[in-house]
Order: sequence, then C-alpha cells, then structure tokens
Amino acid sequence: MNSKKIQCYKCKYYYITWDIKFPYACKLYKVKSKQVPSIIVSKSIGTVCDKFVKKLR
Repeated sequence: MNSKKIQCYKCKYYYITWDIKFPYACKLYKVKSKQVPSIIVSKSIGTVCDKFVKKLR
C-alpha cells in the first residue's frame, strides 16, 4: 500500500453530513463513515484514493 496520505478536507468530493453516527462523506465514492473517506477507500480498494480533486476556494 502506498504511504501517500490524501487530505479529504481539501478535496471537492468531501463533505460533512448531518448524520452524527457517520459525519464524514465522499460524493464520488458515496461513502459515509466515522473516519475520513480516504481511509475507507484505501481499505476497500487496497490503494490510496486516486480521484482527489483539489477544492476551488
């Protein structure tokens, strides 16, 4: 597994939900979790998220 860390909060697909049990989410992968989505994606596909797109501010 690659050691590169993705900072989800800088990605355009990342958002915070209103669900207290699953506060972090990714629009692209349709993931809601207690952990940041990049961790869930990494565990699921076995590699770091390669769909990161920096947010425009």
